[in-house]
Amino acid sequence: MKTLVLGLGNDLLADDAIGLLAVDELENRLAGRADVVGTSRHGLALLEFFVGYHRAIVMDSVRTLRHAPGTIIELEGGALRPVRIASPHFAGWPEMLHLAHELGITFPPRVRIFAMEVADTSTIGGSMTPAVRRALPELCARVCQAVDQW
Repeated sequence: MKTLVLGLGNDLLADDAIGLLAVDELENRLAGRADVVGTSRHGLALLEFFVGYHRAIVMDSVRTLRHAPGTIIELEGGALRPVRIASPHFAGWPEMLHLAHELGITFPPRVRIFAMEVADTSTIGGSMTPAVRRALPELCARVCQAVDQW
């Protein structure tokens, strides 16, 4: 079964780069066990990445202000609820799943999301905060463990 590990982020925006940095760490570690891909795309533009996979792991940053920076929140893909959006540019995970279903696109039935609570997603060219950088090895270890469990 084909497994996708997808890291999301923007390497120009401080902590928002965490998904991309995890991809850099995981490419060699997961070679032959999963396809590891990084992108700065978001919303409905992510749909094409999932086509043809049976399982997927998504790594991204999140800023909820409910957890300490560096906290890793693990969710199943179906756990997120849709939100009312002003345009497709603001579509997120639930909207992408709905669109895939409506279009008859085969989407991986098993999806796990690893979201890391971050502190700074707006400083252009800024360094990652220390707590987020320190949590990168744990994120990579948990993703490897998830791939191995499958």
